[in-house]
Amino acid sequence: MNKEVLTQISDVFERLKSFVEKEDYKGWDPFDGLNSQIFNKLPVKNSRFIRLAWLQAFKISPINMRPLLHVPKQHNNKGLGLFLTGYCNMYKGGNDDYIIKNLISILKNAVSEGYSGACWGYNFDWQARAFFQPKGTPTVVATSFIANALLDAYDRIGNDELVELARSSCDFILNDLNKTFDSDNNYCFSYSPLDKTSVFNASLLGSRLLARTYHYTNEVQLLESALKSVKYTINHQQADGRWAYGTLPFHQWVDNFHTGYNLESIYEYQKYSGDLSFKDNIERGLDYYLNTFFTEEGIPKYYNNSIFPIDVHAPAQLIVTLYRMNQLRNYKPLVDRVLEWTINNMWDKRGFFYYQKRSNWTSKIPYMRWAQAWMFYGLSYYIKEFSEYE
Repeated sequence: MNKEVLTQISDVFERLKSFVEKEDYKGWDPFDGLNSQIFNKLPVKNSRFIRLAWLQAFKISPINMRPLLHVPKQHNNKGLGLFLTGYCNMYKGGNDDYIIKNLISILKNAVSEGYSGACWGYNFDWQARAFFQPKGTPTVVATSFIANALLDAYDRIGNDELVELARSSCDFILNDLNKTFDSDNNYCFSYSPLDKTSVFNASLLGSRLLARTYHYTNEVQLLESALKSVKYTINHQQADGRWAYGTLPFHQWVDNFHTGYNLESIYEYQKYSGDLSFKDNIERGLDYYLNTFFTEEGIPKYYNNSIFPIDVHAPAQLIVTLYRMNQLRNYKPLVDRVLEWTINNMWDKRGFFYYQKRSNWTSKIPYMRWAQAWMFYGLSYYIKEFSEYE
């Protein structure tokens, strides 16, 4: 193993850690444009078209308009969950105990009220093509990452309340999300209680949480539900191993990091259940993922048919996917190439990562959840794996 690579990545991680701690884990987000105090005074604020256009302008602009348009830096619950897992991965006791307990306290206070179990949403209104989500609307994605982080914390510091919270999140998934059934009575969990979309990665993240919670509680019904929801997505896998994003006509793209979500979720269902029925599907999917989305130079492509926009989420997810599938050491040369490219092209020496690199320009806005939390999360798995290996 090349110690210089680990030293460089550890140095980047520590500088990133200093940056996010100085910011108290608060920051902007690519999708927080509707938090603008200026926008919310406009008479057109309730127009779906205007909201979409406003968000898109914020998302793709290389110029950060948020200070001018009064968008505050805030905590993002999913980002806090990613940071929590990262601290658990790097756990050394002492001050880590305080940080972990502080992040847990913030997340406990941010639970969305009025649902069957503990659940979390985002800190902004979000207009997507398929639906509108008011601020705080719980989603299966945010909830699953946070509940998994709580279980990571339980594994480090104990406290049965953390398992109880994660188990409560399973009630949210089972009772509050809508289900789309196929002809075999398998189903896909909706993104939130407010929509009926079939987004494969989102549903699978719920499936994984059910399977992992079964590992702690031995409740067979959790595993049965996980199996039905995994089967639904397996039945939509294409022959070469790929998945589209979802079932809607405008969800037919195939992208990098959502494919990674799918693979790690199905693998972890297999890990916690002992059910090897989908082993071939996992292998085909992993081959497609690794052979499609990463170039020889280490560039992480966004789409299966396009490099741009190069998104910092993709290299972070590569590490996590391979770690969770017990493949990180087997593909270390690929991961090192991708991380070298990412650090050379998307790392700012002030201590943060850029959001996206496009063909003619780079968005250098230091988004807290999308860029910093994800790279903190991903690099923590890399260091955990190879520091222990050393």
